[in-house]
Amino acid sequence: MIQITIVPYSIEKKLVVAVASSALFDLTESDQIFRERGEDAYREFQRKNKDVQLPRGIAFPFIRRFLNINNAYPDKLPVEVILLSKNDPETGLRVFSSIAHYGLDITRAAFLTGKSPHEYIPAFNVSVFLSANENDVFDAVAAGHPAGTVLPSSASDADDDNALRVAFDFDGVIADDEAEVVYKTGNLDTFQKHELRRVHVPHRPGPLADLFRKLSFFQKLERKRELGTPNYKRILRTAIVTARNAPAHERVVTTLRDWGVAADETFFLGGIEKA
Repeated sequence: MIQITIVPYSIEKKLVVAVASSALFDLTESDQIFRERGEDAYREFQRKNKDVQLPRGIAFPFIRRFLNINNAYPDKLPVEVILLSKNDPETGLRVFSSIAHYGLDITRAAFLTGKSPHEYIPAFNVSVFLSANENDVFDAVAAGHPAGTVLPSSASDADDDNALRVAFDFDGVIADDEAEVVYKTGNLDTFQKHELRRVHVPHRPGPLADLFRKLSFFQKLERKRELGTPNYKRILRTAIVTARNAPAHERVVTTLRDWGVAADETFFLGGIEKA
């Protein structure tokens, strides 16, 4: 008798993004059937349309480009996307059929049949959970997990553009909200004096620090590849966009230097509209 041992593939060192199925794909039609005709009709609709591909959702462009990082490192496959869905497994069949249709390398998922997915974020080593459902995002953030609401965009996603560009706020996002609390409970002058006193003290990590750090690691790999391969075209570009200005900018630099990370572009806007 031959005994086969299946060893699960570890994702502990990967950069993992979790996404809700309703953000990855457009489930508007399905949701309308659920609201108007109830759960049984909804499941029957999904069963009959199992092989009908779902339209791309608002998070699709980001997820497609994020997974493209693996194409540059096929021996390591350093990133992974996990599907965390409030849908039932019946809908899951159609979702995975659509994933295969679009050629997305997504193999892990949890279908929770109405249950909020946020409690499974730590189990999958998720650096950020993306959803179009604000309530699910609020639940995740309230529980101390990194999460963000994906908003509709008028920007078009060109299939031949594989670059991933990610912009971060600093206070309360990459870093903790220590300085932001000082500003909100005082004023700009109080904030500036606080940051000057602590200019050499790095901030503690914020909710998206892990995501930023891991993206920064990939950027270091890309810079090395750029030096050794003249025609190499970088995939990833990051930016920090903060309302801070001089002299409060210095603590941002102190923090990034202490963490050993960097962004391609950093904007100290001094209150100018970030958009």
